Amino acid sequence: MNKSTNITWHDAGITKEERREQNNHHSFVLWFTGLSGSGKSTVANAVAKALFDKNIRNYVLDGDNVRFGLNKNLGFSAEDRTENIRRIGEVSKLFVDSGQVVLTAFISPFQEDRAQVREILEGNEFLEVYVECPLEECEKRDPKGLYKKARSGEIRDFTGIDSPYESPANPELTINTSTQSVEECVQTVIEYLANRKFI
Repeated sequence: MNKSTNITWHDAGITKEERREQNNHHSFVLWFTGLSGSGKSTVANAVAKALFDKNIRNYVLDGDNVRFGLNKNLGFSAEDRTENIRRIGEVSKLFVDSGQVVLTAFISPFQEDRAQVREILEGNEFLEVYVECPLEECEKRDPKGLYKKARSGEIRDFTGIDSPYESPANPELTINTSTQSVEECVQTVIEYLANRKFI
C-alpha cells in the first residue's frame, strides 16, 4: 500500500532502451539467493569483475552492505525481511532502468518475496541464481561466526537454524559452491548470459 499522496509519476526524458543502446548491452538483475555462507557475495563480486572486464556496466548490492544504509532500520523478523527484499527489488529496478546490470547477494529466504521482485521487473530482466550449498558446509565455513552464535542462542530468527529457507522452485540458474570453484561458478553464469544473448 502506498502511503504517499499528491504524487505524480514523471516519465524520464531518456528511455531504458536508449540507455541500453548507449551501453551496448541488456540491463537486468542477477539475483543470487542462498544460505548464509553459501558464497553469494563472493560469486556475485567475481561475476561483476568478469562483466566489468567485458565493459558491461554493473553494480553489486550486498545484503550486509545495504543494511548499513538504506535498510539500517530493519531487523530480521519475517516482516522486516520482506520489506528488506521489497526495497532491494525497487532499487534493482532503478538500476535496470538506468541500463545497467545489478547483481544482488541476499539470503532472501522466502519464495514469495523473490517472486514479488520478479513481478516488478519485465520478463527478461530478472534472473534468479540459486547458490546451492548444504547447510552443513555453510555451517562449517561460518565466515562471520553467525551459525555458532545462532546455535548458542545469541542470534534468533537465523535462516537455516530457527528460520526457514525456501529453495527456489525454478531458478534460471543453479550453481553449487560445495562442488564448483568460484571460477567454475563464474564461468557457468557468464556462459548462461552469453547463451541468452544478455551479454
